[in-house]
Amino acid sequence: MADAKTIKIEQIGSPIRRHHSQRETLIGLKLNKIGRVTELPDTPAVRGMITKVHHLVRIVDEK
Repeated sequence: MADAKTIKIEQIGSPIRRHHSQRETLIGLKLNKIGRVTELPDTPAVRGMITKVHHLVRIVDEK
């Protein structure tokens, strides 16, 4: 798994007044405050989670 791709994402929006499933998705992505950055493996599951909350996060870096 030395060639495992990672993706770095940053939370840019607040989950306040959003559906609870979007807040739970952010927690699943290890984000819960604006400005937090996390690095996760680039898998279809993670990509789907990012798509669900695309208006609250941005992709900082893809490796």
